[in-house]
This record gives sequence, C-alpha cells and structure tokens, in this order.
Amino acid sequence: MAERHDGRPGPETPACAPALRLEAHEAMARLQFETVHRRLEKIEAMMERLERRLWISVYGVVGMILAQAVQSMAQVAP
Repeated sequence: MAERHDGRPGPETPACAPALRLEAHEAMARLQFETVHRRLEKIEAMMERLERRLWISVYGVVGMILAQAVQSMAQVAP
C-alpha cells in the first residue's frame, strides 16, 4: 500500500497527467506563499529598524531643543 498525501496508508493511485499537474501547481503555490512570507518578514524587520531610527531622531531633536532652552535660561539668570 502506498501512502497518501496526509501520511496515512491508502490505495495506490495511478499517476496521470492532470493529477501530476495539480501536484506541481500545489507545490508551486506553496513555494510562492513561503517566498511571500519570507519577504513580508524581511519588510517587517526593516520597518522596525526604520521606526527605531525615527524615534532616535525625534529624541535627538527634542534633546537639542531642551538643551537650547536650558542654555538660554542659564544666560538670562547668571
């Protein structure tokens, strides 16, 4: 007895062109979905890095503004 696609033993099915074409199509679709999934994971990782850089920039600008405010206050009241 041959194994079916789900791993359970079953009757052996003859290999015909439509069945082979369907299996090839399923395999191709599976590979395409895996590729899309990997690309999405890479895009998400890049977005996280970009977001982190953006927040670092925002904190840097806020820090500069606060430093200038403290500096101007220190010059007014010696």
